[in-house]
Amino acid sequence: MARLVMKFGGTSVATLAHMRRAAAHVARERKAGYAVALVVSAMGRETDRLEGLVQKLTRARTDAPARLERDAVLASGEQVSAGLMALALHERGLAARSWLGWQVPLRTSRNGRTRIEQIRTGALSKSLAAGEVAVLAGFQGVDGAGRISTLGRGGSDVSAVALAHALKAERCDIYTDVDGVYTTDPRLAPEARRLAALAHEEMLELASQGAKVLQPRAVGVAMAYNVTLRVCSSFLPPHAPEAARAGTLVCSEDAMMEKSLVSGIASSRADAKLTLRDVPDRPGVAASVFGALAKADINVDMIVQNIGLDDGLTDVTFTVDKSDCARAVRLVEEQKKRLGYRELAVSREVAKVSVVGIGMRAHAGVAQKMFAVLAREKINIQVISTSEIKVSVLIHAAEAKRAVQALHKAYRLDAAPRRKQTQR
Repeated sequence: MARLVMKFGGTSVATLAHMRRAAAHVARERKAGYAVALVVSAMGRETDRLEGLVQKLTRARTDAPARLERDAVLASGEQVSAGLMALALHERGLAARSWLGWQVPLRTSRNGRTRIEQIRTGALSKSLAAGEVAVLAGFQGVDGAGRISTLGRGGSDVSAVALAHALKAERCDIYTDVDGVYTTDPRLAPEARRLAALAHEEMLELASQGAKVLQPRAVGVAMAYNVTLRVCSSFLPPHAPEAARAGTLVCSEDAMMEKSLVSGIASSRADAKLTLRDVPDRPGVAASVFGALAKADINVDMIVQNIGLDDGLTDVTFTVDKSDCARAVRLVEEQKKRLGYRELAVSREVAKVSVVGIGMRAHAGVAQKMFAVLAREKINIQVISTSEIKVSVLIHAAEAKRAVQALHKAYRLDAAPRRKQTQR
């Protein structure tokens, strides 16, 4: 019997009514002949509530005991969801049981960011073979010492994708509050349309550059292990026409018959820009700056260093997440005497806009078109970053919506799709 992993996020299990609707989606797939493993997040904003309780007691402590107990508290949200979801399935006459991370077991590391090391599927496979729906509490696992561990924000997506790989599932369906991945955020460009399919690499770039439909880490796992994903809405009626429930397929590039030049436009206002002015242009300066940030686990995204002038000075500009900005500023200022820069300028009123498409590998002119469109709109570009399938620019935050709308129209992303996918 083919296996299917279904994942329901917090908005999809926010109330008992939502859980009953999710259970109806599961019943439809069981009737279609799938053995189903189900991964659930905590209900609604439950993780935020639990985090608030932890913060009141620990006051942002980060020592080992605080981290261990924080994980034990936060994991309880998914435990509640898993038990209730199993009961909702029983209510529909389906055999089901809940599983916690330590019961599977889903083994994790604890050195640095918690990562999944192994999923033992023997007990789960027996449960599925017996006709049960296995309902897993997402976001959690167990470390080498037998303590509960959590996988960070969006960790339930990671749990689901890793489980799909371990179970050799045909597909991993991510149910959320939208009906798929769009060419851009419909709130910025109402003419945005849902994409039928995307390559893993495209989805990873879109997710990393601001599209919030899927967690970037989960997409990275799917790409590494060639797990086919489908993004679909849990809010549609379970027996709606298949075309309405189709969602967006995220698969390997090899499965794509045609590769769109540009698949989507992503935007994000989550970054802050830091500029070191008049830095001595000598070897080792960049290593000192970014080495200190890396040691503090601060991720740096866009980096630009100007060509050194005759006076031996240069400027270095980079972006970090706004949540890390204060720490980054403090670390850089602590090194001012050693680095010898004149001034540190910080701007939080910036937005990153990215054009993404695997077809860009084989076509020139995508970046030039982007720059021409922004110039026509009189939008100044502050920083540029590129990859094989992406061009990103940093602009003033107030101009982000206008930039997205102009680029969406220029690349004709509101036109009828021309891409097809292979039947698998």
